[in-house]
Amino acid sequence: MSLKPIYQILPLSIRELIQSLPRTILGCLEEIRVRQGRPLEIITSEQSWFVSKSCQLSMKPKDSMFPNKEDCQKMLNLISNHSLYTMEEELRQGYVTVEGGHRIGLVGKVVVEKGKVKHIREVTGFNIRVARQVMGVGEGLISYLISGEDVENLLLVSPPQCGKTTLIRDLARLASTGGRLFRSRKVGIVDERSEIAGCVDGVPQHDVGPRTDVLDACPKAEGMMMMIRSMSPEILVVDEIGRQEDSLAVHEAVYSGVHLFTTAHGSSLEEICHRPILSGLIHEGIFSRIVLLSRRRGPGTIEGIYNESLQPVPLPSQKVVYTR
Repeated sequence: MSLKPIYQILPLSIRELIQSLPRTILGCLEEIRVRQGRPLEIITSEQSWFVSKSCQLSMKPKDSMFPNKEDCQKMLNLISNHSLYTMEEELRQGYVTVEGGHRIGLVGKVVVEKGKVKHIREVTGFNIRVARQVMGVGEGLISYLISGEDVENLLLVSPPQCGKTTLIRDLARLASTGGRLFRSRKVGIVDERSEIAGCVDGVPQHDVGPRTDVLDACPKAEGMMMMIRSMSPEILVVDEIGRQEDSLAVHEAVYSGVHLFTTAHGSSLEEICHRPILSGLIHEGIFSRIVLLSRRRGPGTIEGIYNESLQPVPLPSQKVVYTR
């Protein structure tokens, strides 16, 4: 995993600090948070730190470097290659994906038109989420999902930053590649937030398998229908379902003979069963495998696997899917 694309969009004052961090920190870096007039923060898989002007890590905000308005403006110019008009859609969505699949969240003054967000003006905060493809993290789970000609419909559930996108990316790759006990499948990824495949200009920056097609930056519900009509996938992969239109698209897919790997935010079966849209899909038996993740023993800890009747399935022997 290269941090070079991240360094290229950081203003020099911040870039030099980040590059000077210990390798052990850079190796487990998850986020860099740049906020105008507030302390420069990094987040690793272990904890968060503030970064001082002398490149010291501290738990005290007052000791850190405080990016100013000029730093934020320079960073926005570097991200947009000095052409803000080309980022109109990204500014409306609140994030942009750069080379390597790294995603940058944006905050600032929001401009609303006719009740809808038009774009973000005066960007004053950035959250750089470091993308890491961890090859093989799905190997312990894939046999629970594909066996011979049988494919289960998967709902992968976890709170934020517990590894569900990393895991579903690898499951897509494994299904597309095939293995000793199952043949490869045609896989379609509808990547609304550019997080699964990490596309730049429509080209995946992550290895998502040889038989995988990607619709990047496309609304899930519409994209699922487009993918079914145009690319005849055997497995559809989508991230973070939960809206009414997502439910309709899920029904259309599974009752058309297409299998589904998807994710949702939640920390328990009880929690997701209280969400109206997910509750309906779960009690209808749409998902024959529901997998709960946590960070209890590192990102990707499998807390439980359940069938369509919400009955437990024996866990894989390795409960920690991966650690960063």
